[in-house]
Amino acid sequence: MGISTKKPVFNLRPGTKIRGKWHQNTYQIVKVLGSGAIGTVYLALYNQRSVALKISHQPSAITTEVNVLKAFEKAQGKRLGPSLIDVDDWVPKQADSYSFYVMEYLKGQSLNSFIQQKGDDWLGIMMIQLLGDLHQLHQIGWVFGDLKPENLIVTHSPSRLRWIDVGGTTKQGRAIKEYTEFYDRGYWELGSRKADPAYDLFAVAMVMIQVYYPDRFDKGHQPYQTLMNKIKANQQLRSYRTCLEKALRGQYSSSAQMQKELAQKIAEKRKQPIPRSQPSAATSKQKSYTSVQQKSSPPKWLESLGIATVTGVLYVFYLLLQVISTF
Repeated sequence: MGISTKKPVFNLRPGTKIRGKWHQNTYQIVKVLGSGAIGTVYLALYNQRSVALKISHQPSAITTEVNVLKAFEKAQGKRLGPSLIDVDDWVPKQADSYSFYVMEYLKGQSLNSFIQQKGDDWLGIMMIQLLGDLHQLHQIGWVFGDLKPENLIVTHSPSRLRWIDVGGTTKQGRAIKEYTEFYDRGYWELGSRKADPAYDLFAVAMVMIQVYYPDRFDKGHQPYQTLMNKIKANQQLRSYRTCLEKALRGQYSSSAQMQKELAQKIAEKRKQPIPRSQPSAATSKQKSYTSVQQKSSPPKWLESLGIATVTGVLYVFYLLLQVISTF
């Protein structure tokens, strides 16, 4: 699960036991996973099983997030966010009462560390999968809102990008209730904070950009030009420039449209000749490759990409066929 640097709304010590008022289930707190404006998420144990427990002093906020998770479960049978396990109240003292819900604990790694480990080709694959999930979400009338790397996690077997915090999810047409400036089109002066699909697609572009600029950067006096300069300055981002530009300017009509064009860009990228040196998301160190004509053994770039990338490429073409078949 994602870890936030915000101060926890609740400061429950490891070992604290929370017993639900209505269902009588007991959860033992292990550690803080993250904290936001309305509550804190903890790793907890329930019958020796790891779960994620979110507790808040705002019952209405908990109810809203629970309804979002229930809506996810009905989205054409697809699991978009973590599955919901329990909803209850906790009364530690006679005068106190807090609402909480328990959800599936998703174990994995951050998007950035995954790309650093597996290679740049996987960024496009993960974004294609994310856009497919966003399309399902938009189809049922919601916008994710606070879309950022901290609210995403890559689970394994198979590798898949999952959502771990639905606190910013907003009904389409309403004002975004939670956002993070760097991923917010309002901050970059490129649109409003009204919940619509294009709001999420702007954030998808920013998620891709931050992979190569993890320390982020200021918007400057010309925000859009600042973004375009950052894209032009990075070789990996330049290959997605058209898609990124359209997402930043709100020119996509749907997640499915961006998904299709991104898949086409990846296919085109795979057809290009392999350069003598390829920068990695993990390091700026340049790697030199020996000419194929000079050796009878397989080229080093193929060895370095490995089975994971080959599998990823096949997966891209599989996704591309799926996307095209829907149009």
